[in-house]
Amino acid sequence: MVVPLSDSGGSVPRGTELPGHGATFGAMLEEFNAAARLLDLEPGLWKVLTSPKRQIVVSCPIEMDSGETEVFTGYRVQYNIALGPAKGGIRFHPTVTLDEVTALAAWMTWKCAVAQVPFGGGTGGVACDPTRMSRRELERLTRRYVAEIADAIGPDKDIPAPDVNTNDQVMAWVMDTYSMHAGATMTAVVTGKPLELGGSAGRREATGRGVSIVAREAARQAGFALDGARVAVQGFGNVGSVSARLLRRMGARIVAVTDWKGGVYDERGLDVDAMIEHAHQYQTVDGFPAGRPLTNEDLFRLDADILVPAALENQITAGNAADVRARVIIEGANGPTTPEAHRMLHERGVCIVPDILANAGGVTASYFEWVQNRHGYFWTEEEVNERLEAKMMAAFETVVKTAGRYRADLRTAAYVVAIDRVATATRMRGMYA
Repeated sequence: MVVPLSDSGGSVPRGTELPGHGATFGAMLEEFNAAARLLDLEPGLWKVLTSPKRQIVVSCPIEMDSGETEVFTGYRVQYNIALGPAKGGIRFHPTVTLDEVTALAAWMTWKCAVAQVPFGGGTGGVACDPTRMSRRELERLTRRYVAEIADAIGPDKDIPAPDVNTNDQVMAWVMDTYSMHAGATMTAVVTGKPLELGGSAGRREATGRGVSIVAREAARQAGFALDGARVAVQGFGNVGSVSARLLRRMGARIVAVTDWKGGVYDERGLDVDAMIEHAHQYQTVDGFPAGRPLTNEDLFRLDADILVPAALENQITAGNAADVRARVIIEGANGPTTPEAHRMLHERGVCIVPDILANAGGVTASYFEWVQNRHGYFWTEEEVNERLEAKMMAAFETVVKTAGRYRADLRTAAYVVAIDRVATATRMRGMYA
């Protein structure tokens, strides 16, 4: 028998209650608290591990192409560095807030611990709409943002990476700006760079590859084969598109895909490679000339074997969880399922592989890139993929065993693994006066 999250019992230490926190960080705390109770975590450590180490808010004034000056707000949060330097993405999106970035930095802390890579958790972002900005404006904004946080990042401090609406070109600007301040080329300051500037083979596909690996293993755990399984994917950016392509190669049938504008459904299976070409040309899968049009709401209602939410957080909520018919959910995005929706789905027997495990392939390959940059020696794509497979399999097996030991769901088990590792390191390091 698997116990629901709400049945773990125990109390939350004063200072870590949900009121007063933003909704996204509050969701992370709910997940943390359920696992911390099972571990019987000491109140002092509970407080330490639910408090961000450093939160930075900066103003980024830039000159737009029109000649006018605009001021954008940027954030960088270093949540915990007990296991190593902070690691996490930079996102450009209109809805970026300090609460969201803090929650993402916390999730990165647990993700690195689950994957057992020697990093802590960090995340950054700028509140902007990159779809309305030119390439020159995006470069100016990136460089000003990096200049504002340059004293806080570095190969041994905090290593950014791509996230929503950022890519290898943005990371190249990050590296160059930091290097100009340092007076030397510092490739290890950022991951997800172009190959020509010290990027790693296989890094761009790593998050989606990790999603496909755990989807294969989760299907096996749920008692069905991935070959022929019906898969629905929400979000067709880097993670969603790579996941869909690799799952298709593993024999799955990609029956539905949606993104920010629309989507498409075909019970016989979609041509993922053609869809990627369509999305590259039109920046959306909407209008893809196959199957029938589909909305995000309809996608969740499909009778699919596997659902991969690979867009933004808070997509599966208490309002639509009852409509979800998938047998297995693989969280390609960060925080796509709210705690209440998770409880509802768990009670119905839906297997959910949580984000801190499912999409850990990206940070794992980022670790590989950082190692290669530090040593100045680079691996082949085959070597990267083999190492990634081994790390993802080890993480999945550890979480499954922990779930059995604690009679918990996979999300709680993943948090138990992560919190235990970070708490152990914190105890060993001790408290600096």
